Amino acid sequence: MNEMIKEFIGKECIVYTFQSQVTGVIEKVEDNWICIKKDNNTEIVNIDYINRIREYPKKKNGKKKTIFAD
Repeated sequence: MNEMIKEFIGKECIVYTFQSQVTGVIEKVEDNWICIKKDNNTEIVNIDYINRIREYPKKKNGKKKTIFAD
């Protein structure tokens, strides 16, 4: 699992957990935790509680989409 998550390091992603979702840049993956940074805040999420990770959707011109459907 850690090896697959390492492919997202440095990319802005949406991380879905059982109860919420976290959006930000994945900075590092260590042991059973991932570190996600958004603005000046850093969140650490346990990998056991992650359902899904996806790269933040972008338009053709490279800007972030404001509305997207899952």
